Amino acid sequence: MMNLARWKVVLVVLATVLGLLFTLPNLLPAKVRDGLPAFMPKNTLKLGLDLQGGSYLLYSVDAAALRTERLNNLTEDVRSTLREKDIAFTDLAVVGGEIGVRITDPGQIDTAANLLRRNVGGSLPGAAGGRDTRLSTAPDQRLRIAFVPEAFDAEVSRAVEQSIEIIRRRIDQMGTKEPDIARQGKDRIVIQAAGESDPERLKNVIGQTAKLTFQMVDENASAQEAAAGRIPPGDEVLPSTDGFAASYVVRKRSVVTGEMLTNAQPGFDQNGGGSLVQFRFNGIGARRFGDVTRQNLGKRFAIVLDRKVISAPVIQSAITGGSGQITGHFTAESANDLSVLLRAGALPAPLKVEEQRTVGAELGADAVQAGATSAIVGLVATMVFMLLIYGGLFGGISLIALAVNALMIIGLMSFIQATLTLPGIAGLILTLAVAVDANVLIYERMRDELRAGRTLIASMEAGFTRAWGTIFDANMTHIFSAAIMFSLGSGPVKGFAWTLFVGVLTTVFSAVLVTQVLLAWWFRATRPKTLPIA
Repeated sequence: MMNLARWKVVLVVLATVLGLLFTLPNLLPAKVRDGLPAFMPKNTLKLGLDLQGGSYLLYSVDAAALRTERLNNLTEDVRSTLREKDIAFTDLAVVGGEIGVRITDPGQIDTAANLLRRNVGGSLPGAAGGRDTRLSTAPDQRLRIAFVPEAFDAEVSRAVEQSIEIIRRRIDQMGTKEPDIARQGKDRIVIQAAGESDPERLKNVIGQTAKLTFQMVDENASAQEAAAGRIPPGDEVLPSTDGFAASYVVRKRSVVTGEMLTNAQPGFDQNGGGSLVQFRFNGIGARRFGDVTRQNLGKRFAIVLDRKVISAPVIQSAITGGSGQITGHFTAESANDLSVLLRAGALPAPLKVEEQRTVGAELGADAVQAGATSAIVGLVATMVFMLLIYGGLFGGISLIALAVNALMIIGLMSFIQATLTLPGIAGLILTLAVAVDANVLIYERMRDELRAGRTLIASMEAGFTRAWGTIFDANMTHIFSAAIMFSLGSGPVKGFAWTLFVGVLTTVFSAVLVTQVLLAWWFRATRPKTLPIA
């Protein structure tokens, strides 16, 4: 105690000052915070959905739709690969989750099989030299191609990660700041948009796949043949929302895709007087779009959004500037929403709404008030207990350490912008309520050492050194419990686990180090003959 290391004093002072500095913005009005110098922290506690109010959405990735899309794309790859090498085939179709094709010439079966093995599909993630498809032969000159299970699992996982980033960009562009978006389980995504009062608009923007493609209209296919189901190979029938036709027969192969867009903005048609969407392609998209329009003058191309034709204009001239317009029955809001979707990018797979909740801000205000009241009552009870049991000096030092602890918790959460939830408030109250446990262990150990006849200095030293093992073991179990809850839990459980984890770290620091420094200063200043708690 007499030879207190200087680094301990510096660490305690630094932690107290930083805790106060980062906690201060939470106590200041918004106008005052905005007027603070640039070097001063301005972040406040980030309130969760249950405290601030807003929208809660739980989505799942439509794995079946993702599998269907991948199989359809693979079917077109098989078709184009065989045609390029002039290998005749029939009966190309998806059956039972596999792609089947019959090679007309028996002498070309081995050639076709080797060609498809090399050119269809891709590499298998995590497997050196592995392929994500397998090819097998069947009777009657048939070949079968299917995805390996590991490849599709990886595809679903990748779709979830991509969807999270795209959803975040969409919500940010809507003006909803700091959404809480997290993965849940294998194929689910939890979205908590605090402060968003219109969950339906949020759901419309988030849930729309927004896959934009530009596909040529097949001018040779009549509507009567399409209605009768006689669709040429390589074509498909897509419904239309342009107001001119109920559906169009278009080529399956996209000439340009939405991934090639670099920008999309809402605009106003000076001629027609309606809203529209202006877009611009990157270099590859502009070159490809220019070539297609140059080669198909007088023909129509379909602008397809989520497998619905929203416009099918006639190509009047080559469009080589890399920009264009999408016209249709847009309102100002729908044009803006479509622009947001196109700028953020398309979801890799459709999302299904599993759960939707709206939380009112009034509930959050009541919860904050109830939490504050609980915290005050708990702190007052703790103060009274420590002062009655250990007196004004040692009890007061414990309370100072408790105040430093609270500053560190709130300051740290404000600094890293951790979300404070209603269960998080419960964890915070619990942390502060049991924070003095370490002080009780230290003080009681000092008493035991004094009763055993040891000197005052030796008793104080033993109070910290011999109680440390018990304090460490007790708090390590808390840390392990909090880590397990945080890693396996979700939503409210994570909020509780986070504040509990941070609280344990700051509690050990304040109850041991802060108390030790304060008692050392007191001892050096007064040189007591006895301890007030003896």
